[in-house]
Amino acid sequence: MLNEIGFDLSAGQLYALTAVSGLACGLLRLVFMFLPPILGTRKLVTLSALLFLLPMFGWFSVVQRPDASFAELLAISFASGIGGGVFSGLMPSTGYFFPKRMSGTALGLQAGIGNFGISCIQLVAPWLMGFSLIGIGFVAPQRMDDGSEIFVHNPAIFFVTWTILMAILAWTMLKDVPVKANFRQQIDIFGNKNTWILTIVYLMTFGAFSGFAAQFALMINDLYGQTSDFAQTMDTSSLPNGAAYAFLGPLIGALVRALWGPLCDKFGGAIWTFIGCLGMTIFTAVAALFLNPSSPDQFWWFLGSMLVMFFFTGLGNAGTFKQMPMILPKRQAGGVVGWTGAIGAFGPFIVGMLLSFVSMPVFFWGCVVYFALTTVLVWIYYARPNAPFPG
Repeated sequence: MLNEIGFDLSAGQLYALTAVSGLACGLLRLVFMFLPPILGTRKLVTLSALLFLLPMFGWFSVVQRPDASFAELLAISFASGIGGGVFSGLMPSTGYFFPKRMSGTALGLQAGIGNFGISCIQLVAPWLMGFSLIGIGFVAPQRMDDGSEIFVHNPAIFFVTWTILMAILAWTMLKDVPVKANFRQQIDIFGNKNTWILTIVYLMTFGAFSGFAAQFALMINDLYGQTSDFAQTMDTSSLPNGAAYAFLGPLIGALVRALWGPLCDKFGGAIWTFIGCLGMTIFTAVAALFLNPSSPDQFWWFLGSMLVMFFFTGLGNAGTFKQMPMILPKRQAGGVVGWTGAIGAFGPFIVGMLLSFVSMPVFFWGCVVYFALTTVLVWIYYARPNAPFPG
């Protein structure tokens, strides 16, 4: 989109922009994971909501200036990771309020509904860009390469009002977590072996979900769309538009994560984590078979296999978040939820940077190997009969 309104960014720069927000998510989660028992939920969520205004106003400004530096774009991309960073503060807060038997449902609903944010933006933003919003008609629209008008700044300014409203609701309605701990008390999670195993697992399930979701539109365009080899010989209007399909993967993954919480409470999280990891391994391998297409018609096979892969990320995420409160003591469980969420949030950064340096087939098959090894790890420690840490 940026290149279509006057910017001149390379493919590597576009991948880097989406990757930097993932880097911010991971780094900020390492901070936010310690804050719930220190600040309390009410202050944490209220202040976080107000911080969301920074990338909104930044985007509103920068898209009106195609001569803006790449460094400025990177800074705004980094600021957009604040929302992801807050996740590691919200999830432990929720976990502290519910008994273990309800933890799968509670954490699954909050994380799943929260993950809908990705799909919401990807679905609503193109629509909002199509017309002038009442009250900001004084802002000139951007112009596409074909001369048509588009209001790329609209999504940012549209969500400002809702963000301020959420900050007010958080301050007036939320309660503080019933657990207090300082920084020194919280770092004992790193002496527990399960912290590290679950980190590896969550980097696979949520890291892949967030990483592939962030890059999905670019992947589609580079393989089958307007920046693919097919665009050299075919009318680009007949090729898939990544923006039209990008919301589907995160929508499916988030929906499954939200709905599977009760099943995790009933059957345990380990079995669903295992099934999720196994399915991700298989369908990532299937998708990898369509990375060197000979026909645009193969797009539907690639899209289908990726959407099924996203389905299994939802299973894996729901199962993993059920396991943590079951395996770990209550205070440690909150810390591990925050820590694993922080590492998993590096997914967009890892995926974006790897795709900037290695070919897509190498990246996909590397993921298949990592996913397969993690699946074995889940089976040995959690999912097999008489596993040492059933959850």
